[in-house]
This record gives sequence, structure tokens and C-alpha cells, in this order.
Amino acid sequence: MRGGQGAVRAPVLQFTNCRILRGRALLWEDLWVRGGRILDPEKLFFEERRVADEQRDCGGCILAPGFIDVQINGGFGVDFSQATEGVGSGVALVARRILSHGVTSFCPTLVTSPPEVYHKVLPQIPVKSGGPHGAGVLGVHLEGPFISREKRGAHPEAHLRSFEANAFHDVLDTYGSLDNVRIVTLAPELGRSHEVIQALTARGICVSLGHSVADLQAAEEAVQSGATFITHLFNAMLPFHHRDPGIVGLLTSDRLPRGRHIFYGMIADGMHTNPAALRIAHRAHPQGTQTLSGSIAPMDVCVRHFLQATAGCSVESALEAASLHPAQLLGLEKRKGTLDFGADAGQGPTQGGPGQPEDAGVLGVPGQTSWCSMTPSMSGPPTSQASWCGRRRRPGSDRGPWLERTPSPSWTLSGLGRRGAGLRGASGSPAPGGQP
Repeated sequence: MRGGQGAVRAPVLQFTNCRILRGRALLWEDLWVRGGRILDPEKLFFEERRVADEQRDCGGCILAPGFIDVQINGGFGVDFSQATEGVGSGVALVARRILSHGVTSFCPTLVTSPPEVYHKVLPQIPVKSGGPHGAGVLGVHLEGPFISREKRGAHPEAHLRSFEANAFHDVLDTYGSLDNVRIVTLAPELGRSHEVIQALTARGICVSLGHSVADLQAAEEAVQSGATFITHLFNAMLPFHHRDPGIVGLLTSDRLPRGRHIFYGMIADGMHTNPAALRIAHRAHPQGTQTLSGSIAPMDVCVRHFLQATAGCSVESALEAASLHPAQLLGLEKRKGTLDFGADAGQGPTQGGPGQPEDAGVLGVPGQTSWCSMTPSMSGPPTSQASWCGRRRRPGSDRGPWLERTPSPSWTLSGLGRRGAGLRGASGSPAPGGQP
């Protein structure tokens, strides 16, 4: 219906008594939606001479962009890395369940597997728009098998691979078709990794650095080749050292290409990453975080923990880290992660729906899932999971300060940020192999 006569004839919904996240601020404004798009009310009134067909009182809730989770290995008893005939139905189940946690778009993530698993599973996970049926699938995140043996974590050593003489052909032989792939995590110290990074980014695939023993120079060269993300910062990589900070040193590196933004993910569940490490990353650049897999902690638990551990984060920054930043990483910021006029609009869970905290106050809208609402309350027991991230600006850049990361108000955050990290875990049952 987008842009056609059907969209014009579709009912206009006006959300009132709400604060909406727009331009890095929470504004007391109404939100107007029609046919899966956010409307400019002035154009609606003066050009079409129309008013709202329906009004919904939000009761003072925050209306925020839908959260984007770029690394989720499964959940609710589903493991995306299992080569079964029912992979598609498993993805659909997770997509439906995470919608109630505010996640409206995600990247199903496969851990290190043998080629036959990739060849069987990847064709079953196509890119798919979201809606009342569940969160949209933005493409698959392949975490391995081109990673370090020393930092493989729970990834099975028997299936790890390196790049041989025909490096990119090794990638194609391993994964098969890359049509449904959106992100690849690899170790940049592997021989011939730079030509692989260049080939992947030339195809529009985001390259992330992780499960690696790379030094800072290797990490910087990977970024210069096109890498834009760091998988679970601090975890499964060399620890910071004053003589060579390793991948962590990208947070403050002055050797990155001008205008290149590096996003990073962090596991802020109170177990995988010490609160002091969260403070270091946040203060090094407060706008570069996103929550990632490796934990079964609910999203909002991670966000609350990050807020307590870092202090000073704002709700606005947390929401943008969960939505705008991941959208920017994936080049979707014109459609997702924003409530600007013309952006996608869709459905959040209905108020009091399954899995909702009592104070969530979530409202539903028909159409594509691209935004959701939440109360600003930070009280009450944490009940859902959050994933978010931030970004960091290049030293010496004339761009404005990077956005801070902050916890979500009693709800789920999911997404990523520039030079930032994120928090994430799958609600429900843990997926095997999900620990970094």
C-alpha cells in the first residue's frame, strides 16, 4: 500500500497523549500513521484535507522506534543452527515471540557449523518484512566459522576454517549462496581476510570482527578494508594491554577512514562483562553500543544493568542505541530506527499482551512492525530482554558528539550503534552454542 492509492485510502491513526522519540529528544507530540508509514500531519490536513479516522490515547507512554536485534542465535527452544526441515517455522516462532519484547526486526544468527548445515539452513531464512505476525527478518548473521581457535568460545573446533589461496571461494564453498546473509563475523588476523572483507562489503554484507586474537593494527586494517562492527566487545578477544590494546583499541583509534563509523556489541548481563568494562566502553565513546547474544538474560535486564553500571545514560540515548544505531549500521536509517515522517510504522504488541510487564502500556497498530511504545518507568522487576548499541566518532571529526547508550524503560531494547556495543539475549529457552 505504500505510496499508492491504497495507502491514501487506508485509515489514518492518531496517537495522542504520548511522548515520541524524534531528533534525539522525547517530544510531547501526536504520532500519525497510515498504511505502514508515519505521516506529516500538516501535509495530511492542508494537502488532503483529512483528519484522523481513529484516535488512540497512549496514557502518557513513550512511542519509540522498534528495536533491532542483529545477533540472536535462537530462543524459546529454537536453535537457528540446527539443520532441520523446520528452520523456517522456528524463525517464525522466535519472530512472533520477540515482538512482545519490542524487537521488530532481527538477524537470526548461526554459530560455527559444517558447510552442509549452512547449505541447508540459509535458504530457509529469507529476508522478510515484519507485521502483526512477528518481527521482520533483515538477513542472517553468520558468526563463524572463520574465527580464532584460541577465542572460539563455545564454537565447535572441528568446524573452524581458515582462508586458503582462493579466499572468497572458500567463503562461498562454506556458506553456499549469500543471498540471505546480512552480517558475517570473522577474525581479521586470518590470512587473506582483507580480500574477503572487501568482497563481502562489496556485496552489501556487513563484516564484524570477533572471536579473534587480532592486534590493533590488524583490526585497523580490517576497518580500512570495510569492517564496521565488533561482535561482543571484550568477550572472545585479546584483553586490553597498554602496549597493544587489540580490537578494543578501535574505540579510540585515530587510524580509521574518515567518516567510517564502527559499531560494537557488548553483553551487559552482569556476568559476561564486568561493570568496570562497561564504564570504560561507555566513557570511551558513549554512542557506540548494542546488545548481543551470548546471554539468556532478558533485554531489559541487560539495559537496566548497563544503566546502573555506567550512570549518566538517558532514556533517549538508550532507545536510539536500540533502534537508530542498528538501522544505521545496516543502512536502513531512512526506514527503520526513526519516527521521522515517511519512515516505516507498524505494530507493537497490544496492551496487556502475553509476556508484557504490567507497566509496559504497549499499543498496537496494524501494518509493518517498525515502532513500539513503552512507559518511561524504571521501576518494577525486569521482565524482558534488551539489545542496543551506540556509536563513536572519529577523533578530530567535526561531527557532533556520539549518542549515549541507556537502559530502556521497563521493556525490551534490541539493536546496535556506531562504534558501540549492545546487549542482547534470547527470551525463553537458551539456544545451544549461544555463549561467546
